[in-house]
Amino acid sequence: MSSEKTNVYAIIETGSKQYRVAEGDLIDVELLGLEPKETIDFEKILFVYDGKSHHVGAPVVAGFTVKGEVVSDIKGPKVVAFKYRRRKDSRRKVGHRQKYSRVKIVQIAG
Repeated sequence: MSSEKTNVYAIIETGSKQYRVAEGDLIDVELLGLEPKETIDFEKILFVYDGKSHHVGAPVVAGFTVKGEVVSDIKGPKVVAFKYRRRKDSRRKVGHRQKYSRVKIVQIAG
């Protein structure tokens, strides 16, 4: 991140989750299906602070855009579901790794 810190930030919604983002941030969101270096415009902007005033959406803020660039696709941590029933000779082990898209926030403009 750069040494000069700006107070401009936004709260966006993607993949039914909300993220607080500022320019230069890296966030991991639900898999977007885009190639690295492709850009994405986040449309659901719920809140924006532009350094001077707050803009609260009802439900979204009009007139602001948040642009991001896909850095890569990554896998999250492994989650293991282990079911065991005692004295029944029954056990089941299932593993899962969620896939995410890593996105760099390029611009918050309004």
